[in-house]
Amino acid sequence: MSGQLLLRDCDAATRGSLSPIPAVDWQRDGVIHAQARDGRKADTISGEFGDDRLSRVALTLAEPHVRARLQLMRADGRAIELSFVDQRVFGRLALEPLADDGSGRQVPGSVAAIAPDPLESAFDEAAVIARMQASRASIKSLLLDQRLVSGVGNIYADESLWRARIYWARAGRGIATRALHRLLAAVREVFAESLSQGGTSFDSLYINVNGESGYFSRSLTVYGQADRPCPRCGTLIRRERFRSRSSYYCPRCQRSR
Repeated sequence: MSGQLLLRDCDAATRGSLSPIPAVDWQRDGVIHAQARDGRKADTISGEFGDDRLSRVALTLAEPHVRARLQLMRADGRAIELSFVDQRVFGRLALEPLADDGSGRQVPGSVAAIAPDPLESAFDEAAVIARMQASRASIKSLLLDQRLVSGVGNIYADESLWRARIYWARAGRGIATRALHRLLAAVREVFAESLSQGGTSFDSLYINVNGESGYFSRSLTVYGQADRPCPRCGTLIRRERFRSRSSYYCPRCQRSR
């Protein structure tokens, strides 16, 4: 949702500013074990490597919003620094090998349960639609289920449902196949447009690696637009409560029945 992974070469000064972590035993089991504390919590970084590519690991939690700074010292003497910037402190950082998730993708084992997103070649649209039509859950809940479709958040769900003319609270099992194909096509459109505009930024936490905010928020048609006219038909956009959040929709374009 926010945050960056910044990768760069280290110079000598940067290397000297990082403290090495003890108890890294490459010869015994090839597993990195690194731990650090910032006075409030402890984070652990671990990972398996099948060769001697890395010879030193260091971790700091000193800077604001920088959850972890990992220095990887290669056997050839080249130092690489990976900074994990996480302003909302929801994230975790781990080093782990890739594994087959059953769909042909090579992904970290800890996220193997997360489904492909609609832009991935591994995305099986027919299978996703079949699961949607077998569910009594609302179509918005299904869009937000990362085990079914990944990458769709509250904002993009509302935008995609508006484009597909589907009311957010309709059960998946009551929606025609062609309408669900139209919905997933709308999700891909929203993704593509948002990516081309740098994402949806509402404040300074949502920035890219160059410190720039995305501006897709200027193109939002229904999300956050309650009591404003629908761009398609002019009907006032409504806001309804969805779990602890909100759903925005056009009552004319997205009929409940």
